[in-house]
Amino acid sequence: MSEGAERFELVLLAGARELLAEHARELPQRDDLCGAFCGALALHAAGAGDGELLDQDAVALAAGSLVSALPNPGILPHGEGGRRDYRLQLPTIDDGERSGTTAAGVREAIASLSAGAVAAIPFSGPWSVATVDGVFELAASLARPVTLIANLATHHLWGSHPSPLQLLDHLAHGSSEGPPPDWRVGHFACIVGRASGPGGRLYALADTYPALGSNGVHLQPVERLAAALDRRDMPAGGLLFVCAREDAEAVREGARRLRLEEGDWDNGTPTAETLA
Repeated sequence: MSEGAERFELVLLAGARELLAEHARELPQRDDLCGAFCGALALHAAGAGDGELLDQDAVALAAGSLVSALPNPGILPHGEGGRRDYRLQLPTIDDGERSGTTAAGVREAIASLSAGAVAAIPFSGPWSVATVDGVFELAASLARPVTLIANLATHHLWGSHPSPLQLLDHLAHGSSEGPPPDWRVGHFACIVGRASGPGGRLYALADTYPALGSNGVHLQPVERLAAALDRRDMPAGGLLFVCAREDAEAVREGARRLRLEEGDWDNGTPTAETLA
């Protein structure tokens, strides 16, 4: 006898359609600009800029991103060769292991480039299934556009090309069987939605390379996402909750109920000022 119908729920955050449209236009990130790439997506989702060119380069310049002096395609996901056609001149760093953008830099760039209309509130943890689910529920309760920028460790995620059966088995039965990770770096990606079933939950990530998932969008079990945010075996990670200024206090109040700590984290990337 066949089993009864299995029901699933899909929730997209407010502004996700606008974010995904810009995501498709902007792919792939330029080398070392994953944080700036995500900041630009969040600004577009919020409708910031009034026609100004707020691309990943503009966010990188405002955020103080540091670009590696030499390309290193060996650290990129399989199928990606890197991109260094920078529109603006950005500061460089010889140590490619420390290139990128600080969480504080992304936060400050979003605030300054939106003239204060958009807030990026940093939460450093603690990260668990309960807090990841709680943050998403908080974001989903907002009517105005919201983006969750995750600063995570990629090797704790599933590989980005699970089979349809693996995804369905997780949603229906909580199966943990999935593909091995695609790569191992500290990285930024945007959380834009969630699929839920009787056995599990999968979060949709708008990532920064088209080789990951389906043109840069892939699904991750909540348990893997929580571990990736926790980054216990790498410099610290966290999440930027990007929302309209009018929603900031409600977000902070919700985060207090979840017992999340507000504050920037050190993801291992310095600033140009500290290098001077």
